[in-house]
Amino acid sequence: MPLSFGRDCCSKLCCAGEREWLITNGIGGYASGTIAGLLTRRYHGLLIAALNPPLGRTLLVAKCDDVVTYDGRLYPLFANRWRDGSVEPAGFHHLENFRLEGTTPVWSFACADALLEKRIWMQPGANITYVRYELRRARVAMNLSIKCLANCRDHHGNTRAEELQMRAELVSCGLQVEAPGRSVVFHVLSDRAEVVPHGDWIEGFHLSVEAYRGLDAVDDHLHAGTFCATLSAGESLTLVASTSASPNLDGESAYEERRVYEQGLIEMADRRRPRGLGEDREEIRQLLLAADQFVVRRPLPGDAEGCSMIAGYPWFGDWGRDTMISLPGLTLVTGRSEVAARILRTFAHFVDRGMLPNRFPDAGEAPEYNTADATLWYFEAIRDYYEATRDTALVRELFPVLQDIIEWHRKGTRYNIHLDEADGLLYAGEEGVQLTWMDAKVQDWVVTPRIGKPVEINALWYNALRIMIDFAHLVGEPSEQYINLSEHAAAGFCRFWNEMKGYCYDVLDGPDGDDAGAGAGTLRPNQLFAVSLPYSPLTAEQQRAVVDACERHLLTPHGLRSLAPEHPAYIGQYGGNWQQRDAAYHQGTVWGWLIGPFVRAHLRVHRDPDRSRSYLEPLLRHLKGHGVGSISEIFDGDPPFTPRGCIAQAWSVAEVLCAWHATDQESGPPKIA
Repeated sequence: MPLSFGRDCCSKLCCAGEREWLITNGIGGYASGTIAGLLTRRYHGLLIAALNPPLGRTLLVAKCDDVVTYDGRLYPLFANRWRDGSVEPAGFHHLENFRLEGTTPVWSFACADALLEKRIWMQPGANITYVRYELRRARVAMNLSIKCLANCRDHHGNTRAEELQMRAELVSCGLQVEAPGRSVVFHVLSDRAEVVPHGDWIEGFHLSVEAYRGLDAVDDHLHAGTFCATLSAGESLTLVASTSASPNLDGESAYEERRVYEQGLIEMADRRRPRGLGEDREEIRQLLLAADQFVVRRPLPGDAEGCSMIAGYPWFGDWGRDTMISLPGLTLVTGRSEVAARILRTFAHFVDRGMLPNRFPDAGEAPEYNTADATLWYFEAIRDYYEATRDTALVRELFPVLQDIIEWHRKGTRYNIHLDEADGLLYAGEEGVQLTWMDAKVQDWVVTPRIGKPVEINALWYNALRIMIDFAHLVGEPSEQYINLSEHAAAGFCRFWNEMKGYCYDVLDGPDGDDAGAGAGTLRPNQLFAVSLPYSPLTAEQQRAVVDACERHLLTPHGLRSLAPEHPAYIGQYGGNWQQRDAAYHQGTVWGWLIGPFVRAHLRVHRDPDRSRSYLEPLLRHLKGHGVGSISEIFDGDPPFTPRGCIAQAWSVAEVLCAWHATDQESGPPKIA
């Protein structure tokens, strides 16, 4: 099993305390933690429930501190880091092995000659987490004591004991826990354990990753109760943390349900069997399961089947840009075209003034429409869907929405997004806002000001116009206006070419000129989209030059830098408080998802599938680091390219899957027939 760790990692805090696991439930809820059992983030917990799916995510159960007594000796299996920096106890010293079974984390603890296995998983479609212990080997009976630590807070926050009133009381099979005034009641139940309720607070958990991020790094949790049982060899105990009062307490059948669900995901991908998907590579099969972790329900009035995608765990919600970029890899490559269709229809409901929303806030406020690119990625997602399914009916259904989007961009919409009739290019931006994916902002300082005509926005605009020509022919609508607009855009795009540097300007016509006054040209990866998208406005020679420049200066083993190291604004390490982190976010930080556009662009110009695919291997090896079984959001720009940000990022996983698939396509980027 490639995602398995022995004592060389499990017994060392520097390894087991920095590798994290993640499980999800398909409605926005999740559970996460470290191999060592330490809480290092405010987002770690056994039950982080989506109370308003897919958002409203609330920490309800933080962890279970488990202790076993075997053959007269006490073995703590848990670990905590305290406010003073001490780690006590160090239960990971008893950890023989950690592995993933599908997405389910499994710990094997060796206590003398006894072997105790622990699994954690979530029920699909419900805010229910299972913790199951099974005594696989023992000479005598083992006593198991499990201290349940509860909370009731937003997953972005911290708790101080004096600020939160909670109570736990006995119910059948366990505990009912609530925080008066917060309208949340949840349960921690067991199939066989005896339980003693408590109500004392345990204070001073130190969250080391939050400290690194310059945030409040101390948290408190309620000791809600202790569950006790005696196990003989071959016996098991199940704990269930649930927002439902009557979950299934049969751990064996509940785990079988999870196993069957994940096996179904693999079989769906196998039935589609695109050449080159890598059915024989365990890492690719693991990514097929990781892909499912981002797909969530977003019910709409009159459409209970609405779907979306979580952009990244643990802190992102569903974002329009990330969803449209991720859709092909997470749904089409994995054989889930019906999910893709539901997502495309769901987002059609939110199109307003020709724009897709960028973000759905956690607290349930109105969607935010501050993006110039999410809407244009919508065209590419629909094109990719049609390429995979030949579903003309959906194209016909959404065609009026796409027509309306084009019209709004022609006449102008929010944030000064409009077509410049002089050169056929899109202009976007106003002072104080950032509309592209390079969206970091520190108070009133926009770190990467890209007001004007960004290169990738106009590559997407040209691509969208060409798609509209194809779709118009497909559904029997006039195409002349899209032909004229695309020809004008292609002619205007010539302005991006920087002959002196041999690659594209990043932004034209900004307040201070091209590339925001950078003069000779700023080398960023955004120009790759003018090569990787199906329709390119660049000549073949220009495409090759763009790919070669990005390969020489931006490529790293884990993706592409957001800025060339030679630039004076380059920052090679991502860390510190939020101002320092946001300042580095797009100024050299490596983004894993950019490996996909790079590989497709490289394949397009060099026609060497084996070489193009080789760039993906380091990210497949990365599955054993940071978020085990998934791919991180970002990495330091300087060696050793340490992973940072989210432990599991939708477009990182999606683009590796897409790029792996693309390297088997002899004809390069597909066109609509």
